[in-house]
Amino acid sequence: MKWHKLKPVTLAIGMLLVICASAVYLKYSAECVSRNCEAKNNTDTKRLSVEQIRRNAKLITVKVISKEFLGTGILLKKQDSVYTVLTNAHVLRADDPPYRIQTPDGRSWSANSPKNVKFGTNDLAILQFRSPNKNYTVASIAFNSAVGDEVFAAGFPYADEGKEKGFTFTTGKITLKLPKALEGGYQIGYTNDIQKGMSGGPLLNHQGEVVGVNGMHAYPLWDAPSVFSDGSEADQKLHEQIVRLSWAVPTEKFSFRTKITLFSNESQKN
Repeated sequence: MKWHKLKPVTLAIGMLLVICASAVYLKYSAECVSRNCEAKNNTDTKRLSVEQIRRNAKLITVKVISKEFLGTGILLKKQDSVYTVLTNAHVLRADDPPYRIQTPDGRSWSANSPKNVKFGTNDLAILQFRSPNKNYTVASIAFNSAVGDEVFAAGFPYADEGKEKGFTFTTGKITLKLPKALEGGYQIGYTNDIQKGMSGGPLLNHQGEVVGVNGMHAYPLWDAPSVFSDGSEADQKLHEQIVRLSWAVPTEKFSFRTKITLFSNESQKN
């Protein structure tokens, strides 16, 4: 038998096998790329337009009122006909109860502050009101904010010279996220313009999810060294960065793992 005559045939078969294998590999790779692209596209579709975020923010943002307007709150949770509103503790400290919540449709509801919910030293508080016949949108929560993220802040600034400013929505970016929180639990520093009255309002990501609660605006009247929750103070360089930014309490500080007891008294619409 002359083996040398079989070499061209063997070579041809080998080349054919290589071509087939390459084709299978390319098809498999293309499918993988397609899946990755699809996954990426699915991720991208979750990003809302700025106008969509503004509309969503308006649906979940409320006014907190006592004798006068005190600040802003977030419609955070609904259980049966009872709504839980998150705001800053310093908003409620601005005046004594009774409190009222003004919802996005302009209605006003009497609200109670549950005694069983504690946030430690974090500048957070909740109110609850009952709405038996009206349904309101509640916020979605996220825990993934990071430096460089574009963020959106919403709230109701105090009236300026008797003129009602109404719902306000600002854009900016997170430029500082402290490894340990300032007093009050403030940890997210961002460039959005926050005005008095917007305290307690939502800080949202590009998916329209709440990542923090607005609470401190840039360049406060006091200029004391920035103090952390453990009592230590920021150095001068960090302090200068801190005072240039607005600040929010991150969602990690108000995740509702503890059961909230609903108040028993009916809240009546004023």
